Amino acid sequence: MAKNAATASAAATSSLSRGTWWKWLGFVTAVWVQCVSGNNYTFSNYSDALKSLMGLTQLQLNNLSVAKDVGKAFGLLAGLASDRLPMPAILLIGSLEGLIGYGAQWLVVRRAIAPLPYWQITEKCNLATPEKMLRFTCLHSLCACSCVWGEQLDVDEHGGAGHVHTQLPAQPRPGVGHPQGLRRPQHRHLHRHLRCPLSRQPAAFLLLLAIAPAAICAAAMLFLRDFPPADGDSGRDEEEEEEGRCFAAINTIAVVIAVYLLAFDLAPGVVRGGGVAAISAFVAVLFVLLAAPAAVPVYVAVKARIARNSKLDLEERSEPLLHPEEEEEVEKEKEEVVAVVGDEALVVAARQQRRRRQRQRQRQRGREGPRIGDEHTIAEALSTTDFWVLFISFLCGVGTGLTVMNNMGQIGAAMGYADVSVFISLISIWGFFGRIGSGTLSEYFLKKNAIPRPLWNAASQILMAVGYVVMALALPGSLYIGSVVVGVCYGFRLAITVPAASELFGLKYYGLIYNILILNLPLGSFLFSGLLAGLLYDAEATKTAGGGNTCVGAHCYRLVFFVMAFACLVGFGLDVLLTVRTKKVYLRIHMNKNSRRSAARRREIGRLRANLGLRLL
Repeated sequence: MAKNAATASAAATSSLSRGTWWKWLGFVTAVWVQCVSGNNYTFSNYSDALKSLMGLTQLQLNNLSVAKDVGKAFGLLAGLASDRLPMPAILLIGSLEGLIGYGAQWLVVRRAIAPLPYWQITEKCNLATPEKMLRFTCLHSLCACSCVWGEQLDVDEHGGAGHVHTQLPAQPRPGVGHPQGLRRPQHRHLHRHLRCPLSRQPAAFLLLLAIAPAAICAAAMLFLRDFPPADGDSGRDEEEEEEGRCFAAINTIAVVIAVYLLAFDLAPGVVRGGGVAAISAFVAVLFVLLAAPAAVPVYVAVKARIARNSKLDLEERSEPLLHPEEEEEVEKEKEEVVAVVGDEALVVAARQQRRRRQRQRQRQRGREGPRIGDEHTIAEALSTTDFWVLFISFLCGVGTGLTVMNNMGQIGAAMGYADVSVFISLISIWGFFGRIGSGTLSEYFLKKNAIPRPLWNAASQILMAVGYVVMALALPGSLYIGSVVVGVCYGFRLAITVPAASELFGLKYYGLIYNILILNLPLGSFLFSGLLAGLLYDAEATKTAGGGNTCVGAHCYRLVFFVMAFACLVGFGLDVLLTVRTKKVYLRIHMNKNSRRSAARRREIGRLRANLGLRLL
């Protein structure tokens, strides 16, 4: 019996590893695709070239950035396409979008063709947003790993999760968007920093944006594919433990890359001063770090081979019979096993009773309407005050953050900086750390003290307002400080809103609800960047001889920063209001999380006792 039990355990482990190593290879490939598809924040690196060549005013230039952000609002169409088309087709469409959109802008900046009419360049900016197609393709592989692990998925910041819901396990943990599940946006975020040192030549930079995603996507077509979630609870605990280690390894690599790039931003002269050899060494180490996640599927594959070899060894091994003096101890272990089985039966009965009560409550709520925290349809969510409070507060945070990112080229020039790539890099890197910090902090304090997630949004809003005031004062180094603050708070805002939306309005229609929420990206870009920043900048600017205008000095954006600081204070008040309104919901989530952890510990103890009894038998 011990032989059979050990053989079965080894077989289960081998099957688990064989079934997941290819999935992890797809996951790593998806991370690399994300790294080359999230390039819309680099607009400031070449916006000055477009402005001067086409003779644009700041309002017209900002409308180009709005067109770029409007392209991200079509994520729902990409999600629908990903339901009907194979992954290679989605990758091909996304890479062609970027190739055409950025390629046309490259031809203009390189002066290979005459400047296009304004409406055509606007169309190309809208088209050059391949993330909406590429990210949904990656979402399949990402959620396949994440959902099998049983954790919730951090959904694409510019897309939705409608397609994720079909791949969730039969009983997923509540709330897609758990920040400690899959930290995809953080990995995708890193690619921007690689391009910042290259952005001093706008034409070459645009060519890189056009070609790099297409090349990576061509390779990704071989590895990205759909993976159904594991059925049942067989081997779930072992699977969670293994995938927890894999996710921890990938996140550790991501943090190392971010710190490595941050060191370059803080001391670029050290690398550049060393000449070609130092730059080559820096790039070589960077590529090694970027390739490091590939070690995860290799580890899983090696583990599968070891498990298969162990299985063969166990089949050839025979266990000796028990000695008479051990019979009494065996009987005691049998009694413990029976007790454990009895406990499991009680747990199953309690679970069935709880489900009956839930069905009764659902029938009652169907007559009264859902409460906050229950499953909501689109109409039900839109009819709640909480949704619109979350919507407007989200607008105040991401709208103002996008304005800084889209206008960083002109902000830096107005304050006397010839190169703004370091500020774009700081926003991106610290946005990465903001996502990590928000996920870790909000989840820890939710489990420990039942602190609602919207409270963290409120904290980020007030800190972002302080950052805008610092930039408005234009003190020495204020743009560096402001870039860090905006990056951290923007990352906090995006990462917290994802789980908050799922926890307040449920998972069933979460994809559509989140796609409505992210309409704040183009809306905020239009209101704060296209109108506010564009009009106020043009009011302060002077016309240039070749058309367009320019402005130099802290006064160019001072009023813009103060207005955005006020908007963040409004968002702070709304987030505090939402915190008060949802306090009971998060208290209930806190109790559920603690009860699940207690149940998991009881199951682990029971399984260990049962395995001990089987070995003695």
